[in-house]
Amino acid sequence: MATKIRLARHGKKGKPFYHIVTADARAPRDGKYIERIGSYNPNTNPATIEFNFERALHWVSVGAQPTDTVRAMLSYRGVLYKNHLLKGVKKGALTEAQVEEKFNKWLEEKAEKIESKVQSLEKDAKAAYDKAIALEKEKSDARAAIITEATQAAEAAAAAETQEAEAAAAVETQEAEVATEETVTEEAPKAEAATEEAPKAEVATEETVTEEAANEEAANEEAATEETATEEAATEETATEEAPKAEEKSEEDSKEK
Repeated sequence: MATKIRLARHGKKGKPFYHIVTADARAPRDGKYIERIGSYNPNTNPATIEFNFERALHWVSVGAQPTDTVRAMLSYRGVLYKNHLLKGVKKGALTEAQVEEKFNKWLEEKAEKIESKVQSLEKDAKAAYDKAIALEKEKSDARAAIITEATQAAEAAAAAETQEAEAAAAVETQEAEVATEETVTEEAPKAEAATEEAPKAEVATEETVTEEAANEEAANEEAATEETATEEAATEETATEEAPKAEEKSEEDSKEK
């Protein structure tokens, strides 16, 4: 039975996570497998690779064929190199002590490379962060400068408007004072004329009152005269009417005697 070492996909969409498995070459990718020997997480930097070194070496030594991706992982972790050294032991070219020595030296070099890569990634990340911070600071300073300029311009405009308003108010005040002085100057002769005409008006009023009183007295005298004449006329008429009656009474008295 042909055996393959390959990846079985897991995880959610956009965040894949893989199992490293040994399976029948005829089985589907995510189908049934013989043994799970590790995992692979490409979402970290560097990628996280974990597997059972001894089981992976066993399957490689018995002829299991890794896929290209898994082969790179096995090479990265030294499984293929260790398998190569063990083949040398079988052929008598190397001893087990030499194999361990060579493999440990390779592991040290590999660990230094991995650490160097990690430090380089951290340095690049820090540089990118510092650059982003500096760029953001430049943008912030530019925005602050624009805001400051706008504020100064607004203050200057407000000060100019205030000065214009004060100047206009001063001009209006001066014009009002001048107009008030002109009005006072124009009304002064009128007030004097009115003051001079007041006694004349009083004298005319007194004369008018005197004339009206004289007229009223004359009218009263005329009315009294007319009433007196009317009474005298009535008296004369009465006397005239009573005269014949007296005469008749006298004649009657004479006859009776």
